[in-house]
Order: sequence, then structure tokens, then C-alpha cells
Amino acid sequence: MPFIKEYKLQYFLVLIGILLTVSATTATAHIMKPLMDEMFIEKKEDMLYLIPFGLVGIYFFKSIGRYMQSVFMAYIGQHIITRLREILLEKIINLDMTFLYLNRSGELISRITNDIDRIRYFVSNMLPELFRESLTVVALVGYVIYLNPLLAFYSLVLMPLIIYPLLLIAKKLKKYSRRSQEKNADVVSRLSEVFNNAEIIKANATQKFEINRFSIENWKFFKINMKAIYVGDIVSPMMEIVGAMGLAAVIFVGGREVYNGNMSVGEFTAFLTAVGLVFQPIRRIGTIYSKIQDAIAASERVFEVLDTKNKIVDGNKVLEDDITHIEYKDVKLKYDDFYALDTINIDIKQGQNIALVGDSGGGKSTFINMLLRFYDPDSGEVLINGTNIQEFTQDSLKHHISLVTQRIYIFQDTLAANVAYGQEVDEDRVKEALKLADAWDFVNSLENGIDTKMEEFGSNLSGGQRQRIAIARAIYKHASLILFDEATSALDNESEKRIHAALDAYTKDKITITIAHRLSTIEHADKILVMQKGKIVASGKHSELLEHSEVYQRLAGTFKN
Repeated sequence: MPFIKEYKLQYFLVLIGILLTVSATTATAHIMKPLMDEMFIEKKEDMLYLIPFGLVGIYFFKSIGRYMQSVFMAYIGQHIITRLREILLEKIINLDMTFLYLNRSGELISRITNDIDRIRYFVSNMLPELFRESLTVVALVGYVIYLNPLLAFYSLVLMPLIIYPLLLIAKKLKKYSRRSQEKNADVVSRLSEVFNNAEIIKANATQKFEINRFSIENWKFFKINMKAIYVGDIVSPMMEIVGAMGLAAVIFVGGREVYNGNMSVGEFTAFLTAVGLVFQPIRRIGTIYSKIQDAIAASERVFEVLDTKNKIVDGNKVLEDDITHIEYKDVKLKYDDFYALDTINIDIKQGQNIALVGDSGGGKSTFINMLLRFYDPDSGEVLINGTNIQEFTQDSLKHHISLVTQRIYIFQDTLAANVAYGQEVDEDRVKEALKLADAWDFVNSLENGIDTKMEEFGSNLSGGQRQRIAIARAIYKHASLILFDEATSALDNESEKRIHAALDAYTKDKITITIAHRLSTIEHADKILVMQKGKIVASGKHSELLEHSEVYQRLAGTFKN
């Protein structure tokens, strides 16, 4: 309703269109009286001209009305869902990472596309039809009561009997519609998984296996939709039967009225036409009401997301200065029944290069994610420049942080736009960043250089090239805190050495935190934090840890050179 209320002018024009349509429909019934009585029975010659012209006029105004209603309701529907898609995407993308991890991408895509399109169909098609058909019923019922109240009673007495079964059908349909939308999300999720993992599917020759998995979801979707059709499509024939019974009553009672001289043939014809016309919109209302359940189920799914509260609450301070000091004070974070971080205390200052090492699941990525506020601690606090990180706005905080992960994100845009991601493209800065990331030689050899269009996932680049672009992106941002999560895993030793040599000078006034499994990355760090089961079990330089830490000694044997 808050969306719909914003379109007063368009709804006013729709109302005019509906009034023209309803008036024309009622006039169609009314013209039957002079057609029968004055043209055929009394044989008035002027009626030979007036009635055809009148009929053309009626349908002319009816056509204008339908066109106005159709165009402006389509505008309202399209405009609302276009805005709603943006609002829903903005909501989803701003929710905390826990929500995004727990919900499949296919499920979220389905809500933005399929569910919202069902709402559009309701707003653009069903809502105006419901309004128009309701007004048509009111106008025609008023007209038949005006013509003959007794006959109107006999013709319409059966209508209230249909309401209870209609409510039961609607309840069932809503349940099936929700299940259908959930299953549609499963189908989209399966497709997303297939397309995102096409390389591994091809490599393992598992196309048949994936098609079978998709087929299971696809046919479940079919069965749920058919259940909805079996139930929903019973409304129309049920209304037809009731309409036929009403018309039968009209013909029987009205025929007696004509025989007894209480009604003229023209009055009876007009009455019969009006009753015939009134059952059509009543039947349509019944069908629309059952189909509305689909839109209600879709809107509930959409507004479930819009009503979701973000666990990560934005602060109101703007972080304007560079990050020069980071402190973890007794930081704890629990996942289910284990600690991802357990009583972490560390002080990091400007210019320091910190390395994180440890077994898988030791808490290294969570340590980094805390600084990005993907998660907030259950207890303790993370301080940036002496202020609790939660007091800052997330946008201003992330403006000072560059992240490079093992998983490389390349967008379908130019190479330059990928390096300058989210910022204005400065070609000189792009080139400088590419040189520092040891990427300039291969970029310069591309046909269009930095203007080369990247394909989906950067598939027109090698893994090492994609990783260099990601490092260049972090450099271009010129942030005061740089986070590397296995950022050089796809590079050969020589390339990594060149990048580290260039980055040493670049990061001397910045804080660098690196998760790595390469000795060359770790051994020159100012401080190495050894993490196990969410705890820092040892810290110090490479040589110190080799001498005093058994855990580090074991890990050092697994490091790549």
C-alpha cells in the first residue's frame, strides 16, 4: 500500500478508464430494451439508425476506458516492481554476511526476479481487473434491481453460497503458491550451481549426473504447479454452474412475468442481458481472488527479506583519518558450539606487516573479517585508532581497507574499471597500480590494453593474471589497511617476489595483514601470529618462532617455498 499510494494521478486516470468501461457495459444491457421494444416490436424507423450508432458509441467509450486502464495500470505495476527490485537488492546486499552465507544465491535471485514479477502481475493486471469487475457487478446489480427487484432476488440468491468454498480454495492455493515459489528458488539455485561450476562438471564428465539432479527439482516444481492448477481452475467452472443456475431461474421466473403481462419483451431481454453480463465479472472476481493468493505468497517472501533486521548495526562516526592503530581486546566469537576467535588480544601499529598462520579452521579468516565487520564479537572489542570499530559507519571504515582474497572477483567491465572498482577511473593511477602488481606487461600485450572487456568471472584471463588484477585493485584504492588472504596463491615464485619487492615500499606507511602458507611471504613479516582453534598460541618473528614454538615448527614444515 505505501507504494501504491504514491501513484494518485495514474490511479485517477485508471478510475476514469474503469468508469467508462463500467458505464459502457451497463449501457450494453440497457440498449437491449429499445432494441426489442421500439425497433423490433414497435418498428420505429429512427431506431434503425440510433441503436447501431449508439452501440458503436458504447464500444468506442468502452475501448478508450480499457486502453486508459491497461496503460496506466501497467505503468504503475512496472514502476513499482522496478523500484522494489532495487530496494530488495539494496536490502540484501546491505544485510550482514551471515545472512548471505546462510541463503543460497539462487534463492535470493528468485526473490528479486520471480517473486517480484508475481507481484507485478497482481498490481498491473489483477488489481485493476478486480476493481473494474467489482464496479461492473455493483452497476449491473443496481440496474437489475431497478428493472425488477423480485426477479433480481431469484437470479442472485445463489451467489452467497459460493463464498465459503471460494475461501477454502484460496487458502489451499496460497499454500501451493508459496511451495511453488520455494521450489522455483531450488530450480534457480541448481542452475546457478551448474553454470558457476561448469569447469569442474566438464572435467569430471558429470553432465548426466547434474542433469539428473536438476531434473528431480524441475519435476517437483511441475507437480506443485499442477496441484495449484487442479485447485485454482475449479473456480471458473464452479462459477459457470452457479451462473447457469441463476440464468435458468431468470428465464423461468421472467418468462412467467412476460406471459402474465407484468414485463415487456424488451424489459425481459434487457434484464436477461444484464444478468448474463453480471455473472461474467462475478466469475472473473472469483478467479482473480484465487490467483491473488499467488501474489500474496510472493509478497510475503519479499517482505520477509525487507523486514529482516541487520545484526551488524551501523555506527554514526565517520572514520576520516588513516588507520594507524588496531587493537583486539579479549575478542571472542562463537559459531554454534565452537569458538572461531577465543580471547584474542593483539596490538598492531602503522607500518607493521602481520602474518597469520595456522591449521585450517584456526580463525585466520575470521580475524580479518572482524576488521571488515562481516561479524561483530560476542564479547570484547576491536579498536581502530583507539575507537570501538562499531562506532564507525561501515562505508567510511571500508573506505580505508583493501581486501584481496584467494577467490578473485572480476566483473563484466573493462580491465581499468575492474582495477578502479567503485571509483572514478584514472588511467595513470590504473597503470601505476598494474605495474606494482606485476601486471603491466601482460595487460599492455592485450589488444585493447586497459580497455579490454573482461568476460564473466574473468574467464579470458589466467588464474595468475586475475590475481594480479585483484592486487592492483587493492593498490589503486590506496587504503591504509591492506588485507591479503592467500592473495598470491596462483602466482609463481618469481612473480610473487617481484610483487613483494614492489609492495614493500608501497606498504611501509600502512598496516598489512596477510594470511599465507608460503615461507617467502611469512619470513619477512614484522610479527607472525600462530592461530589454533581461535586462539593465538604463539607470536613473534620467523626465527623466534622456529626456536620456541613447536606448533610453528610443525607448520613451517608444510610451508611452500
